[in-house]
Order: sequence, then C-alpha cells, then structure tokens
Amino acid sequence: MKAAPIFMILAALLPASTAHAAGCVDAKSAKNGFVLARPGIQSKFRPVAGGMMSVANTYESQSPQTQYLFAGLIEVFRDSDTGRQAMIPFSDLRKLFPLKAGAKGTIEFVELSPNKQPKSTKTLSLVVKGKETFSLGDCKYNVLAVKETFKNGAGETLDTFTALYAPDLQAALARRYDEGTSSESVNGYETIKPLAE
Repeated sequence: MKAAPIFMILAALLPASTAHAAGCVDAKSAKNGFVLARPGIQSKFRPVAGGMMSVANTYESQSPQTQYLFAGLIEVFRDSDTGRQAMIPFSDLRKLFPLKAGAKGTIEFVELSPNKQPKSTKTLSLVVKGKETFSLGDCKYNVLAVKETFKNGAGETLDTFTALYAPDLQAALARRYDEGTSSESVNGYETIKPLAE
C-alpha cells in the first residue's frame, strides 16, 4: 500500500529533475557551442578544428573581442579593435591534456603583434592543484583548479591566478586571484545556456 504514494511522489519529481538537467550544457551538448555570461560580458564558445575553442566576447563598456584558446584554457590568439596578438608556443600543447590533479607543465612562447616586436620569450606555468565544484545558476560543474603563472624572459612574474577549468566544457568558468590571502577574489561567469543556431 505504501509503494503507490512513494511511486506517485517520484513520478511527480521526475519531470522537474529532467527539465533541470535538460537546461544545463553537458559534455555532449557543449560540442554545439554555449554561452557563458555575467554582468558586463557575454562569451560565445564554439569548438573549432585542432582542439581550439573560439570565444566571441561582447562587453558593455568596450569593443568586442575574439579569442582562440587551446582546449579552452590556453590563449593562442586575440583580436579586437585595440589590436591583434598571437601567442606562439615552442612545445606541443596537446601533451598537457587531458589535465589531471597534480599535473604540472611549463610552456615557453613568444607574443607576436603587428606593431610591436617581441624582445624576449615568456613562460606559462600550469599546476593542477585539485578538483572543485562550480555553480553556474542551477547548473553544477566539476572543475580543476589550475594555477597559471606568466613570467617574462627575466623570470619576473607578470600575472598569476587560478583558473577554475571545466574539462567537460573545455572552458575556464572563473579566475581566482590573490588565493589564500585576505584579498582573495573570484571573477567568474554566472550563467550558461546552449548556443542558439
């Protein structure tokens, strides 16, 4: 007798959970593209040839920007009204992926832009510190905390942050700055939806 009411409750809950899951982009649907957004920026992600992710950024307060990111994490090209820049690596980026907790890698590269000659190479160091969960609205994603450190030819740190990278989406959903200090902050997307054709 008790089985019937429990079945009815489960049946009532099933459509709600199915609708929730259908609204979230997963590894399969990410191949068709998706849109990440937060106030002031909308980014359209489209997988393209060679393991690259094309990202079209639209901002409220500045000109649009197009990026190409290897595996959705390592920027190799950027174009906007303020200029173009290519980051040419001297090693095979494919050897770094798929990323796993504890993995480390260093990439030497040169930045090329039309109006500025490179004076030295730069390096990007990646350290996968662990796994976390990150929420975009009602959608939750397993992410890897990837510490990225950029240095110039003299070994001086130019930038450092931790990217919260979702391998299923091939996208960094947020960046954490000044990690472990009183100034720690997270700058991340807040919503995700499939890319409309």
